[in-house]
Order: sequence, then C-alpha cells, then structure tokens
Amino acid sequence: MLTVKSLTVNYNPANNEQNTFTSGDCVSGEVTLEVTKEHTKCLSIQFKGKADVMWSERHGQTTVVYHSKDKYFSIKHFFVGEKKDNGGDNETLLTNNIGKTYVNVVAPGCHIYPFTFQIPFQDMPSSFKGSCGKILYSLNAKLSRSVRAPTTDSININYVTNADLNRDPGLMEPQHESKDKKMKFFNSGTVAMDVNLEKTGFFQGEGLKVMACIQNNSSREIKPKYCVYREHSFFAQGNRRVSTKDLYKEVGEPIAPSSNQNVTRVLSIPLDVEPSILNCSILKAEHRLRVYLDVKYASDPVIKFPIVILPAPKVPGVEAPPLAASGFGFEPFGNTYPPAWGMVPPQPPSAPQLSDPQPSDPPPAYGTSGTYPSLMDSGNKY
Repeated sequence: MLTVKSLTVNYNPANNEQNTFTSGDCVSGEVTLEVTKEHTKCLSIQFKGKADVMWSERHGQTTVVYHSKDKYFSIKHFFVGEKKDNGGDNETLLTNNIGKTYVNVVAPGCHIYPFTFQIPFQDMPSSFKGSCGKILYSLNAKLSRSVRAPTTDSININYVTNADLNRDPGLMEPQHESKDKKMKFFNSGTVAMDVNLEKTGFFQGEGLKVMACIQNNSSREIKPKYCVYREHSFFAQGNRRVSTKDLYKEVGEPIAPSSNQNVTRVLSIPLDVEPSILNCSILKAEHRLRVYLDVKYASDPVIKFPIVILPAPKVPGVEAPPLAASGFGFEPFGNTYPPAWGMVPPQPPSAPQLSDPQPSDPPPAYGTSGTYPSLMDSGNKY
C-alpha cells in the first residue's frame, strides 16, 4: 500500500517583534505534503478561533465534569475536494498559480500548497492558556483518503486584542481608596492610608504609579507593601472555578511611629505578563493591585484596585525570510504581501464596527461593547 510520508502546516511570522496578529491582519503560509503516491480525496486548511473550559470536581463517590466552549470563527480552504453546499463564504476552493484547480492524484515527491487568511474584524479575546481553559487561534491541515484515517497537522498563532485607550474611557479613569485601622492587643493607636492611581489601564512594560498618604499614629513602625496579582475565572454549566496567583511584589521604606508620610511608588509591569481578558463569556483573566500596610502583631489594612493590563504596542520587526518556495514559483508572504493564488485580496470595511457582522464572519461575538468591557461588567455572572 502506498503511504503519505508527512503533512505539515507552517505560517509566516507577523511583521512585528512580538510575532502577534490582531483583527484584520492576514495570516499566510503553506501546507507541505510529501507522498510516495496517493489518491487524495480531500486536502484542506482550516483557520479557526475558539475558547474551551473544562474541569472536574469530586462529590462523594461521583466525579462531575464541567465543560463549556465558545466559537469565534471558522474558515476553511480546500486545495483538493469540493466545499460543502452549505459552506457559504467561509469555505473556498483554491487554485494554483495559473488559475487551475489542483489535481487530486498527487505524484510522488514533496508538494507545497500556499494559503492566506484574513482574521475577521470582530471583538475576540487574546490567546490564552490557563489551568482549566484556553483560547486558541489555530491553522489545521487535513488530508482525507478513502478507507483510511485522515492525516492532520496543526499550529497555533498568537492573537492579541487590539488595545486602544481612547475606545474605552474607563481605562483612563483615576482610582482612589482610603483605609484606617485601630490597633489592639500588642499595639496602640491607629494607622491610615489614602491611595490614588492615575488611571486603570496599563500597557505591558509600563510603569504603574501609586501615590499614597500614610498616617502612622501607632506605637510601632509600619511598612507599605505592593502586590500585583492575577485572577483566572472559568465558567461552565452555572459553576465557577477560580485560580489566583501573585505576579510580583515590592516593599516600601518603613514609616516611623507617630509620623505621616507621602509615598510614591512606580511598579514596572513586566513585558511578559499576560494581558487582561474581559471579553470572553466562559473565562476571564483579571488583574488587581493590592496595597497594604505591614503591621506587626495585627492584621494588615488592605486596599485592592482593579487594573487592566493591555498588550504592549507592536514594534515593527525585521521581515522574516519567506518559507521555501513551491515548485511552481510561489513564494509565501507575510502580513503585507499579496494574497495566495486563487484568493481574492481581503479588504477591511471602510469604518469597521465590532458589533456589525461581516459577510464572511460567523454570528456576532458575545461582546459588542468594545475591546475591553467596563470593569463594572467583568464580575461573575453566576
């Protein structure tokens, strides 16, 4: 019996140092098929975005599995084979460089099939992977043959939501909280703090400025402390699973007893911190700043601020070399190159609206209020 040696899918890196894509970008690459000789029934490449949540809990002698999923889009291109009658605009039969359809009898050797997709203009959450859920944007190649199991290969791209502080005024809103505490047992007197943040939204790598007025009217020295932590929430079948983790901490200078002090601290948000995800219906990645006073022999007064971490602005990178050219002279391309053979160049709408479905889009996404919903709407729905 004749066999398929390999099937692989690759894409050209994005034209930025982070190698990230966003809505409206083009993703291009190629499927490589190596055969001795094979009668091919169907060869396709599918581009899709989806979120998936699953965890299990033990209740006595019973294990309950909670599962939920959300689909954002699915677009399929066929190199060999026919698209479904109900496939609509989300399925396309590609042609080669001379406008002819690919033959379904593949000669022995290595064959390269170029493709290109445009990411839909719609509100979608960034790529994510957590303990109980994930958000993936993947390219999936599939070779179907008669009386045999299909051969598949897939690769994920890194998608980030397009961050724009001007589109959500709430991200620029300053925050203010105050807290006081009366000492007991081994301490006497009171401590108080009045804390201000200049805004709510911060980019990866940006400095988070914390301004505090601290009053130490106690008998002991106190220290201001700062902690940025993240909270992952997963939702399925009316239930919620929460996971929290401290990301980084800092300790301020001690404040002597019976003294007041104005303290300003700039916390550097690491570039590799995951961005906040508030526009997904089945999972959320939220961030908070915890400011507290370390008081010996007493519980610490704490103030918590919700903050939104946005993807860092894209930095143009050096254009990556193209993937290996195919036998008929095709050279793969990046975000700004011409489209693949048989693919009509995708055009963005004149004034894209996240809430308006595009002709080639699936049904409207769950979130239509903007890139990052208001913090007031990011709570638990269950």
